[in-house]
Amino acid sequence: MISPASLYANNSATGYTGFCDSETLVFSAAAMASADLSKELECSICLSIYTDPVILKCGHNYCRECIEDFLNTQEGSGRYSCPECRERFVERPFLHRNIALRNIAERFLSTQPDQEEAGVFCTYCIHSAVPAVMSCLLCNAFLCDTHLKLHSKEPEHVLCDPNTSLEKRKCSIHKKILEYYCAEDSAVVCVSCSVNGRHIGHKMMSLNEASEKKKKELRYDLKKLKTETEEAEKRVQSLEERRRNAQEKADDETERVTALFRDLRRRLEDLEKRVLNDITRQAQRMSQSYNDVIRTLEIKKEELSRKMLHIVELCNMTDPLTVLQDSDTGDLCDTEDRERHDKQLHDGGDLDVAGISHTLHTGLSDIMSGVTGGIYIQPAELLLDENTASNWLIVSEGRKTVLRSDKSQNLPETPERFQDWSQVLSSQRFSSGRHYWEVDVGKSGIWAVGMCYSSIARTGDTSGIGYNDKSWCLYRDGDLYLMRHNSKVIQLPDKIPIGRFRIYLDYEAGQISFYGLSDPMKLLHTFTTTFTEPLQAIIWIWKGCIKICGENQGM
Repeated sequence: MISPASLYANNSATGYTGFCDSETLVFSAAAMASADLSKELECSICLSIYTDPVILKCGHNYCRECIEDFLNTQEGSGRYSCPECRERFVERPFLHRNIALRNIAERFLSTQPDQEEAGVFCTYCIHSAVPAVMSCLLCNAFLCDTHLKLHSKEPEHVLCDPNTSLEKRKCSIHKKILEYYCAEDSAVVCVSCSVNGRHIGHKMMSLNEASEKKKKELRYDLKKLKTETEEAEKRVQSLEERRRNAQEKADDETERVTALFRDLRRRLEDLEKRVLNDITRQAQRMSQSYNDVIRTLEIKKEELSRKMLHIVELCNMTDPLTVLQDSDTGDLCDTEDRERHDKQLHDGGDLDVAGISHTLHTGLSDIMSGVTGGIYIQPAELLLDENTASNWLIVSEGRKTVLRSDKSQNLPETPERFQDWSQVLSSQRFSSGRHYWEVDVGKSGIWAVGMCYSSIARTGDTSGIGYNDKSWCLYRDGDLYLMRHNSKVIQLPDKIPIGRFRIYLDYEAGQISFYGLSDPMKLLHTFTTTFTEPLQAIIWIWKGCIKICGENQGM
């Protein structure tokens, strides 16, 4: 039998004596092996040993109840994914029972001590398992309350939580305690690294100082994330409101079209079906566009919330090394999300009422006189008002064509005439109803066409079309096409049908829409507001010639 004296050992690093024998070493090795196996048998959702484990197609295992609850949260989105590797599944994945893993987990649990006995134990209490309250990085030992009191108080003996991995707290090269933070290399180093290694001459900070600095940055990031989350929430609410309004508009149009065909069912059955199918298709595309953007924002909200929780956890940590070694706080926000979403909703975010009405007008042209209900767009027979034309414009005798001149026309000054911009208004004003007018712009030129209030200024830099809150226009310069209102611009895609354009006004709905008259007719953009004054057509030309088309052209 080994005597107590043979177990005695002097620990010069700690400054006190302790006991160490083969039984302790075996116990420690067994504890480490058990901890490693426990980690492998741990569900990544509940962080406990597997209960009724199931496996996904991607190969990851979870407790059946845990993964079912997780998949239930994804039910509304229509897409499913693995919470660990994020692999996506088109349909809800089938959960296969992992019998082998279940048997291993049950056997492992049967070999473990009671919960009261589990944990990290004092290295020096070899005759009984006494829970450790701290660990010393220098001594590489776990300490109970009694041995902690006897432990050396020298500063090089760094104490930490006993559950912290000791290897992670030491330099992988010099095996010394990590004490400093190299700001130049963004790395935690030991004293040998700072005086002998590749960090010589670099600015060093204490771990606490560096940790506080990073926490300050994280708090700033957290503030940004909160703001971004609030903006995302407001954006979702706004989009949901727009989606509801657009759907209501689609419902109203469907009801109006249905009422129109009620008295003409026998003669117009085929046309009615075609129009309703068009409305339904547009409504579905419109709803899908909003759903896609809202789904993207919901996912973004979840990611932002996860990052916020993670940052809060980091900010509440007392261990500076864990804070500094965290790498899951980058890629905070994408500031271009809103512009990308607006562009995504550009073509499918609203109902094309003008296009629907155009289809009806074409199909019913032979029986137009017998139809009532006011669903048709009224073609506007526009004439240009010469009294408003700039001195640099030439208006034809028929008042339907306007040309930019290189010479001043020396026209008489009138209060209505534009002075600083080569613009001209229509003589007609619109204060109600639905109307459209078309222009032939040729294949080149620099110009703008649109609608404006009659009270638009006649002088000054902001009297130009689109540079004030009283006008809305389509602007062209070569291959560049822009929509402009109140100096705010929206650039259109490169492929724009050239030659002819239609400007559509729905006064009561507060909409001005611009169409390219190709085959098929293409909606370019719709401005939506509440009109407060009568509107007139307006044309600006820097280079080229624009002709107002007749009523029966371009239908």
